[in-house]
Amino acid sequence: MAEIVKQILAKPIQLADQVTKAADEAHSFKQECAELKSKTIKLADQLRQAARASNDLYERPTRRIIDETEQALEKALALVAKCRANGLMKRVFTIIPAAAFKKMLSQLENSIGDISWLLRVSASASDRGDNEYLGGLPPIAANEPILCLIWEQIATLSTGSADDRTDAAGQLASLARGNERYGKLIIEEGGVGPLLKLVKDGKLEGQENAANTIGYLAWDVESVDHMIHAGVCSVFAKVLKEGPMKVQASVACAVAVLAKNHPKCQDHFAQNNIIRLLVGHLAFETVQEHSKYAITSHKNMSIHSVVLASNNSPNSKSNNANNNTKKVVVDEDERQGYSHIPHPMGSNEKSYQMHNVVKNTIAHTAVATPESGNVKRNVNNTKPVHHQNNMSLSGTSIKGGRELEDPETKARMKAMSAKALWLLAKGNSAICKSITESRALLCFAVLLEKGTADVQYNSAMALQEIAAVAEQDSDLRQSAFKPNSPAAKAVVDQVLKIIEKPDFDLLIPCIKVTGYLARTFRATETRIIRPLVRLLDEGEADQMVTMEAADALKKFACTENYLHLDHCKAIIEAGGVKHLIQLVYFTEHKLQILALALLCYIALHVPDNEALAQAEVLTALEWASKQTSIIQNPSVNTLLPEAKGKLELYQSRGTRR
Repeated sequence: MAEIVKQILAKPIQLADQVTKAADEAHSFKQECAELKSKTIKLADQLRQAARASNDLYERPTRRIIDETEQALEKALALVAKCRANGLMKRVFTIIPAAAFKKMLSQLENSIGDISWLLRVSASASDRGDNEYLGGLPPIAANEPILCLIWEQIATLSTGSADDRTDAAGQLASLARGNERYGKLIIEEGGVGPLLKLVKDGKLEGQENAANTIGYLAWDVESVDHMIHAGVCSVFAKVLKEGPMKVQASVACAVAVLAKNHPKCQDHFAQNNIIRLLVGHLAFETVQEHSKYAITSHKNMSIHSVVLASNNSPNSKSNNANNNTKKVVVDEDERQGYSHIPHPMGSNEKSYQMHNVVKNTIAHTAVATPESGNVKRNVNNTKPVHHQNNMSLSGTSIKGGRELEDPETKARMKAMSAKALWLLAKGNSAICKSITESRALLCFAVLLEKGTADVQYNSAMALQEIAAVAEQDSDLRQSAFKPNSPAAKAVVDQVLKIIEKPDFDLLIPCIKVTGYLARTFRATETRIIRPLVRLLDEGEADQMVTMEAADALKKFACTENYLHLDHCKAIIEAGGVKHLIQLVYFTEHKLQILALALLCYIALHVPDNEALAQAEVLTALEWASKQTSIIQNPSVNTLLPEAKGKLELYQSRGTRR
């Protein structure tokens, strides 16, 4: 940097010397040239001082200011050269306006002011004095004062005291918030590097301000790319692992913004272990993390252990009355089918027993993971035993006493962690797999029930994005959402609670979760269909909710769903047909198409059902087939004739009988 600055300064210093020499040789306008010489000597002194301080000069304004100074000196040299004309004829034909010298003096004075400001803002706090005001805006800022303010704050970030750096980060946050142009200027003028340095090693408030500013700067793909190349991922990973919780929450929020505005940066964050660190924060005081994310205490129990205990004979006894856990070697048959991050399950228990096990586990929030080859279980009781949490968390620092943080900070940390995981998971199978292999699903289930409003919403959205990816990724669907997986059951149970007792903010993402996971539910899971059908009643739900419910049910009833026959019957038994008829006749186009598509699937798969005849579904389909706006819609233009033909066949056959 110093060498670059010296090269930049070399030419204007040479020009200043040439102007001084030319002014001494002037034959006309000697007084004016003497004034120019005086200003130029002062400017040259400033330039040489800048060259001596080249290690400290802030490059971006240096380039702009020296470029302006160089142009001013070139004009000054050309003007003074005219005054060197010797001879009467040369003087007569060399016309120099009187205002030219005045204008030139003004430009040189501006250059002196600019360089003087540059030296002040580039000096360290100890050199200029902590209480010394930076001298306001330089002349170069006359046309763009914000740019100069940005320069000043970035320079302070680089050389200021801890308090000054904190204030500068706050000023940049204020400028960048809600103003894309200012945000881009901060990036262009080299603000990202000093901000990341402050995030890593500043005071707590300064770290927060800097992390917030990084989030405000992430306006588009280009901005995020710049920050990725500047090392934002590694800095954020370090803070999420070791920083104060307030700073970690701001960093998690910034991760969410970066992932939202540039989805391709998701993998960069994953490569820096951001996913596991966020899951660690999510699980803190919710449930204990998977062994992939934690060093598990020998006294802690796992869901797997509890389920194995529930499968154990009720006559099992512990070897020691004071020790409620013991090691059990899991044979190869029990381990068979587990991935490298196993899902705890019991193969011989009924679903409601598994549900009780999960509920007990969540209630006690003392969940650990079976160690390789051995697991711990409670042989006296299916309920987990309370143990003091003496686990050392990988990915979350406990040096600062996280347990002592105030509830608001803890809640914000969970909300921001859930939001970051939501946006990192969006459309990314690998990250979704990493999340679901941890305890995150169980965490989301618990937080949907017990979290603050922000935590609940972000958890619901995270589940929605994971489920959306699982709908398209059969491997993820089969590994993460097995019907007998306690974590998956806990998620489904909580989602259904919200659908049955609607919380509008959470209702739509929860409905979408059920739709995305439609292919994972067994035929016996009729409890999912009925609450969705109830939302088809326009008198019971908002139109947007009704639309999402119809779309979710369509995924249960569509041909691609292996159990479509059972699900169609369940929709009919829940009274869905009468609601769909109303929606086809009396709603706006988009909802009408969704309802018609669902009705067509039902007619296609169970055309002989008496409920369809009683509801006059065939009449509704015939009416729909005459509506131009409907038959031209690609969602139903093929489906409608097939369903109508199938229904005509079976209903006419029933009439002949």
